[in-house]
Amino acid sequence: MTSPTHGELVARWRGVLECHSDVSCALDRALQESHGMGLSEFEVLDRLADVDTGKCRMQDLGGTMYLSQSALSRTVARLESDGLLERAMCPDDRRALFVRLTDAGRARHADARTTHRRVLAERLPTHLADTATAG
Repeated sequence: MTSPTHGELVARWRGVLECHSDVSCALDRALQESHGMGLSEFEVLDRLADVDTGKCRMQDLGGTMYLSQSALSRTVARLESDGLLERAMCPDDRRALFVRLTDAGRARHADARTTHRRVLAERLPTHLADTATAG
């Protein structure tokens, strides 16, 4: 098996970027139209919904997100003002903040998750098939 050329690597990279852009834009549009939230807000809710303990340190949440710390803080603040999550100080470390979903946040996430998964099912197979034939 031969190594890909520089041109092939660049073409693959651009394919990844095209896939990301197409799927992200479709998700953002569908979530905004159907649930009044953007993709970043959904991703925060989705990650918090997967936390077993029901709460997560902001620092740990930030480590799983593609957002900068300031963008994550703004997103969390919007979700908090909408009543979808709560922030609380960590009792052991006063510098740390915990975030957790509220009941309203769980309900909004459950509704939006269906839309999110539908868009992924519609958009990703096309891109994955393109990638498989290009590789």
